[in-house]
Amino acid sequence: MIALIWAVIGYLLGSVPFGLVIARAVGLGDLRQIGSGNIGATNVLRTGHKGAALATLLMDSGKGAIAVLLARYFAGESAALLAGAAAFLGHCFPVWLGFRGGKGVATFLGTLLALYWPLGIFACLTWLAVAAISRISSLSALMAAVLVPVAAGVLGLWPLAAATGFMAALILVRHRANIARLMNGTEPRIGRKG
Repeated sequence: MIALIWAVIGYLLGSVPFGLVIARAVGLGDLRQIGSGNIGATNVLRTGHKGAALATLLMDSGKGAIAVLLARYFAGESAALLAGAAAFLGHCFPVWLGFRGGKGVATFLGTLLALYWPLGIFACLTWLAVAAISRISSLSALMAAVLVPVAAGVLGLWPLAAATGFMAALILVRHRANIARLMNGTEPRIGRKG
């Protein structure tokens, strides 16, 4: 029951659509009508407002981390893992937006940094390395997501490998259109306004 309560708390934290709130606060309008229509930091960046994009990135990653840290403090590691996964689901399927949310990458990274920071750093460095080479955010995110559960398994962190494997699978599913554009060479590069 305690774990279920923390899952609900994590989900509600994850459901807060910070990209949408920040975009409106700085006068960018409804983020769902801009660029890809996604509520995440990459789409905010397409508006050209780097400050708003950074704020969205920090808040979207922070809500996953906060869910983990609160659950760990009050209920232990299993609750932390569950709360983090629930925060990720909340971002992807927020109750406030009719369950139509973001792709979960920033929340995935924030959750991971709070659950096991060395693996979180690994994911961030993977994203940065691929982004530096390709200049494609979606490819960077996909590579980081896929490699994290593998790395967790190599380290023998099986509960974390299972949780991140689930999150990685959902990230792949939610990037279906990006994957199609990557395959035909039409995926936009980082910094391009939409």
